[in-house]
Amino acid sequence: MSSETILKRRRFSVVKPEIRVLGIDDGPFVPHTKGHVPVIAVVFRGGYWLEGVMHTKIEIDGFDATEKIAGMITSSPHYKQLRVIMLNGVTFAGFNIVDIKALNEVLKLPVITITREKPDFVNIHKALQNLPRAEERWAIIRSAGEPIEVIPRGSKTKIYMQTVGLSCADAQKIVRLTSTRSNIPEPLRVAHLIASGIGTL
Repeated sequence: MSSETILKRRRFSVVKPEIRVLGIDDGPFVPHTKGHVPVIAVVFRGGYWLEGVMHTKIEIDGFDATEKIAGMITSSPHYKQLRVIMLNGVTFAGFNIVDIKALNEVLKLPVITITREKPDFVNIHKALQNLPRAEERWAIIRSAGEPIEVIPRGSKTKIYMQTVGLSCADAQKIVRLTSTRSNIPEPLRVAHLIASGIGTL
């Protein structure tokens, strides 16, 4: 087995309480317009300690989200300390879709996506028909796999995750470990707050 395959199937013998997780979310924007949207990433040690912030911009309904996010991470001094990438879904800036398998391939890090609601794939597919390269976008969305229910620590409200590069059991442990102040993991909650604030400037 190649080292590349081993990286893709990374297993954590122990999920450490201070595991470094990067949470990524985008800022607000006006749909169906042209322009760019800020993307914010925050480095969290476990679910308690904020250690760093990264940023980039992506095109509304574009095709550069995967490349821009990967470049933002690999150029950061925090990159070598990261153990998991966590995204707020796979659609950013409208339908600028993150290919989580490609992100895992480039970064050699596991990727977890989180959504509050289970994606409605029928309506998503319909909405994509209004955009160029609709089937290409659709293929990337479906390649992320089926959403899996997970109940964060101290919550009765289920959320949904998709994963690549780690086991479902490890992903659930990391989601629960980092959900310290709400049912959304703290790296994503803080990334959302910062991205929302920057987007209003």
